[in-house]
Amino acid sequence: MRAPTRGFRTTAASLRRMRGFTLVELMVVMVLIALLLTLAVPRYFGAVDRGKVSVQRENIAAIRDAIDKFYGDQGKYPDALQDLVEKRYLREIPVDPVTDKRDWVTVAPADTSLTGIYDIQSKAAQAEEKPDGQ
Repeated sequence: MRAPTRGFRTTAASLRRMRGFTLVELMVVMVLIALLLTLAVPRYFGAVDRGKVSVQRENIAAIRDAIDKFYGDQGKYPDALQDLVEKRYLREIPVDPVTDKRDWVTVAPADTSLTGIYDIQSKAAQAEEKPDGQ
């Protein structure tokens, strides 16, 4: 059995442990982190975009449902989306998560004898249909 030592004794083994990491070891770790990030970051942003599109579809479905209920109750289509909020068919007009605004494009009924808002679509979807900005 070894007797406990008093004071501080430095040996070659304890000096090696206190030195820390070499530059090569740090570079290997940094390269591995960078490699993992190049794989993870594109997947993350793709998932965020898919999530926004999914929320957008749900918001459009909720607004369309409110328009249909408004038409069923009132016998006419709403003149503006704000009418859906005022008559309590919606709490508020949902935000389009793709554009981060409440800038829905309204569609009039195909029947010219009817007025108001028959349908909606995203302004981002409208911009995709007209890439020239026409």
